[in-house]
Amino acid sequence: MTGPREQFRPDDHPNDHFLMTTVVGSYPKPKWLHRARDMYEDDDRDFTEEHFAEAKDDASRLITDEHERSGLDVVCDGEMRRNEMVEYFAHRIDGYEFNGRVKVWGHNYFDKPSVVDEVGYDQEWLISEYEFTADVAETPVKVPITGPYTLASWSFNEVYDSEEQLAYELADLVNEEIEGLVEAGARYIQIDEPALATTPDDHAIVGECLERIVADVPDDVRLGLHVCYGDYSRIYPEILDYPVHEYDLELANGDYEQLDVFTDDEFTKDFAMGVTDAHVAEVESVEQIKENIKKGLQVVPPERLTVSPDCGLKLLPREVAYGKMENMVQAAREIEQELDAGDIDVGAVASADD
Repeated sequence: MTGPREQFRPDDHPNDHFLMTTVVGSYPKPKWLHRARDMYEDDDRDFTEEHFAEAKDDASRLITDEHERSGLDVVCDGEMRRNEMVEYFAHRIDGYEFNGRVKVWGHNYFDKPSVVDEVGYDQEWLISEYEFTADVAETPVKVPITGPYTLASWSFNEVYDSEEQLAYELADLVNEEIEGLVEAGARYIQIDEPALATTPDDHAIVGECLERIVADVPDDVRLGLHVCYGDYSRIYPEILDYPVHEYDLELANGDYEQLDVFTDDEFTKDFAMGVTDAHVAEVESVEQIKENIKKGLQVVPPERLTVSPDCGLKLLPREVAYGKMENMVQAAREIEQELDAGDIDVGAVASADD
């Protein structure tokens, strides 16, 4: 399954080689957006739903522009309208309800939803978000969407006989949403499945979910799968059979210790590799990021390498998140220039079998 990648190369791209640069999804929200949410949720404040909608529009416009200023080839709005990657969708899926927050790690809490009735698609999830972002953006827009396996795994299941059955039902709903996104013009959709590499032997369930998700999706729509942490040896090389074009993986945070997982068996799809650490609140230098990009060239040739942060950047200070994007883009452009000049021996770097 070869990826429809060239449609994302800018017309004025300065180099012959093209390392596509993008982000995973989330980005730090402006402080005033958090205050707007607090006022909206405060019954004693005269801050209406229309006021809050305007604030979210303003934030989406601002962060989309910030992504474009950094030079990214493909942008998103930093998920300004979303509060959390499961909770946001559960509020929009029939059959879910919320019973309170549960502790997930450290001092972090998650409003874990429960499936209390058969799930159903009642309202669109991301179509209006995409349409707004595409309207304000001058560059291509990617749509991240939480996958059905994670939606099932990170919920309490009180209805279905198994988590597997719930995941398949949710996959059909994700397919319905993606069909709407494609009709609205989306051409780059990323399915987020952070639960995948944390649970052994469930790659077959995710594979079946993906088959349901991509049914009838046109060939010119680029499909990616983001798996942000875990033991990748549990799922590789089996995931190469998934019906997606690109795998977006977190490797910088682990200092690329798992890179060998992807060189022992030939990586036959596109590789979106994390080259900046989303968990470290300091901006890596251009030179450091260039060295990280070269590690990706040990796995795939340049025409199949996408450059991105490890994961969403929402927990970082905003100026740090922007600095990481800006340096990442600069590093990618310099590597392209070196590839054009023949200063990097692609054959020696990219071949895992030599």
